[in-house]
Amino acid sequence: MNVTPDGARAGLGGRAILDSHVHFWDPRNLTYPWLEDVAPLNRPFTAGDFPQGRPEPVEVIFVEAGRAAREAAAEIEWVRRAARARPWIRGVVAHADLEDPGRAREVIRAYTGDPFVVGVRRNVQDEAAGFTATADFRAGVRLLGAAGLPFDACVRAHQLPELTELAAACPQTTIVLDHLGKPVPPGDTAWRQAFRRLAECANVVCKLSGLATEAGPGTERPHLLATLREALEIFGPERCLYGSDRPVMTLATDYESWLDLVRAALAGHPPAAVEAVLYDTAARIYRVRRRPATTRKDPQ
Repeated sequence: MNVTPDGARAGLGGRAILDSHVHFWDPRNLTYPWLEDVAPLNRPFTAGDFPQGRPEPVEVIFVEAGRAAREAAAEIEWVRRAARARPWIRGVVAHADLEDPGRAREVIRAYTGDPFVVGVRRNVQDEAAGFTATADFRAGVRLLGAAGLPFDACVRAHQLPELTELAAACPQTTIVLDHLGKPVPPGDTAWRQAFRRLAECANVVCKLSGLATEAGPGTERPHLLATLREALEIFGPERCLYGSDRPVMTLATDYESWLDLVRAALAGHPPAAVEAVLYDTAARIYRVRRRPATTRKDPQ
């Protein structure tokens, strides 16, 4: 799908960007069961690949990539090693089994002491109805709030009402909605209604990510643009953050085209709003400081 903009760069180019949603993986290194069903992605996508499609200057937050649960610690260390040579990798949103109270407490305690871990994601998009309503899961999410760690929520559109209940039950925990809750455009009225209700929870923020992939082939660019603008209007720029979802995004688009589409959605907003979406909101949520501009290239 081609989402190349019409003059979207005007007045918006050259700003520092903090991409809040990037994955790396290497099936030769760790186990990713879900890749067996997605042949185009079932190969290595490493930090070394990313600069080839990375407009300057971009920094990234790595989000856990669905490796086997037992390998969560190994995934963090693998990305940490990559970050030593690539300081534009600013932190990791790591996996934790939040539904296991004893294990969750132990893991979150370890994450709290690791400045490279900036958040937690327990992917729940394929869990049965009611999974996030259990007392054990909610206790785990509350532990994140007490530890100052945000919870990345990867859910599908039909799970948004349940996520709203979770946000209300855990008001001290910042919840980051991945991929706008995965609407299925065009005309997803149920998503729109649930999305608006979720935005009423002050502890929820929204990633402008993953939309092209979820929309699927043939979705017209104006519809994607309208959905992004709607999210900006409902949540406000100060509660929206840019994410690419690379390399999953490559199933539908490319890095530059998606970034340009988000920039097009931001056209007409004041500079402070643009800065919020492209950098400041992610920096605040994930507690990273803006780095000085640099022209140093990554090692080849």
